[in-house]
Amino acid sequence: MLRIRRIEEAVAQRYHEQEMRCPVHLSIGQEAVAVGVCAALSDDDIVYSGHRSHAHYLAKGGDLTALIAELYGKASGCSGGRGGSMHIVDHKIGFWGATPIVAGTVPIAVGAAWAAKLQNSSRIVTIFFGDGCFEEGVMHESLNFAALHQLPVLFVCENNGYSVYTNLQSRQPHRSISALASAHGVNSISGDGNDVMFVNQQSSDAIKRIHNGEGPQFLEFSTFRWLEHCGPNNDDDLGYRDEGELASWQERCPIELALGQLNASSVALDQEDVEKDINAEIISAFNTAQCADPPVVGDYCEYA
Repeated sequence: MLRIRRIEEAVAQRYHEQEMRCPVHLSIGQEAVAVGVCAALSDDDIVYSGHRSHAHYLAKGGDLTALIAELYGKASGCSGGRGGSMHIVDHKIGFWGATPIVAGTVPIAVGAAWAAKLQNSSRIVTIFFGDGCFEEGVMHESLNFAALHQLPVLFVCENNGYSVYTNLQSRQPHRSISALASAHGVNSISGDGNDVMFVNQQSSDAIKRIHNGEGPQFLEFSTFRWLEHCGPNNDDDLGYRDEGELASWQERCPIELALGQLNASSVALDQEDVEKDINAEIISAFNTAQCADPPVVGDYCEYA
């Protein structure tokens, strides 16, 4: 979580240099969901994501230098420099795609899960998405299809309460998102998405149920993004969030919560050394990416 936080802080800091020309949606404040879920997955499992995908990619084992190169539009990027922040693909680690279309990868993930079932594969497919996906018809169609065919798919809803500037209460009736998933016949759990231990335990249990043939599973985790919807800035001054709402979530920082849990368990962690290693890795990744070559037009078929 700390590594993802520092990487995205570095992206935010350097974004104003105007060398990263793609939009960026940062997960600062939401790192526990990506880390807790991906730590429960196997190397062979598949992950799909949406526009806010850096944390999912890194937590699944993605290459930092390849990610940064992608943001700079370089040929060594994980999508060949042609996708940018919102179109990350890296089959080597089982990260099969991210798109900016709300709920766009949900039916694709369900299709991949259907393929896994038809092939009698032991792999499962995880799809990360936000609360806004429940305003898209394809979300409901996908849940219905997955339940009908008892597919090996783990639905993970990162409910941060906002779609751009509009809160959940202004967009959806008073109801539980996890209850909606249950109504489609999918076993559903909801809880604290800032507690990485809780996220990991619920994910591990859900994955076991999938492997036991209990069909698709749905996890709804409440969390909060600290920065603007799209971009590197703090936009709390715009007034679309209740006064003090951001501060209350920052008091429940997932990294600080995890450090407290580790200390309570007498787990020794030299944070200074960890920070030093992360910082060195970030500097190296940015230097390598900035010096890399841009894509060659004739090579486009490699990524088609």
